[in-house]
Amino acid sequence: MSETMTLEQAMQKLIDAGRILDANGQGDFTRGHVSIRVPGDPNTFIMKPHSFGFEEITMENIVFCNLDGEKVGGGGRRHSEVFIHSEIFKARPDVNSVIHTHPTYAVALSATGKPLKLISQPASNFVTGVPYFTDSIRLIRDEELGKGVADALGQNKAVLMRNHGVAIAGRSVEESVYLAISLDEACHIQLLAEAAGGIGDTFDIEDITRLHDQVTRHEQFVINFEYLRRKVDRR
Repeated sequence: MSETMTLEQAMQKLIDAGRILDANGQGDFTRGHVSIRVPGDPNTFIMKPHSFGFEEITMENIVFCNLDGEKVGGGGRRHSEVFIHSEIFKARPDVNSVIHTHPTYAVALSATGKPLKLISQPASNFVTGVPYFTDSIRLIRDEELGKGVADALGQNKAVLMRNHGVAIAGRSVEESVYLAISLDEACHIQLLAEAAGGIGDTFDIEDITRLHDQVTRHEQFVINFEYLRRKVDRR
């Protein structure tokens, strides 16, 4: 996260992130959510409120929470699955943005129990792998389940929550949004390839890692986030 980003700028980024996620098929009625750690205050984060869609986040309804998952400010209602965010932020000081969504293809792949395979450019973002959270399909409404998601995530960028959805961890909101969209694209490609007769030849891990290093630079996340924001503005 930029050291010079103000709270107001972070709140605007949260609004932009919500609109981008909605426009890219990440919405599920009002159930998905996105958060950003407050600049200069690593023990507090802002997030989408309960009962609103991604595209309905405003300056007035953004919720402020602490690392215990308690609401400490803002005009909206705290989301019941706040513990996905609080427990990941607690376990991962390097993470500044968390997303939880229920994207169609990622949920479908999670139902197979198969690992994400590095067979596409979107998949190369996850060269260290995407682990599974398998404790429950239930909503993550307490610290114990939230900690389970954080433990399953480990030091990775994303975790597949079996038959439920995904949790994404980014060093910035630009990264987390890009990763959320890329993970569903990677799952879609894999499902199509397997349905079409199976996966053929693949590239070696060294080559894939070089691609990963090229496409996961911070400036790339910013460029693509700004592109997606402009695209939403044109709608």
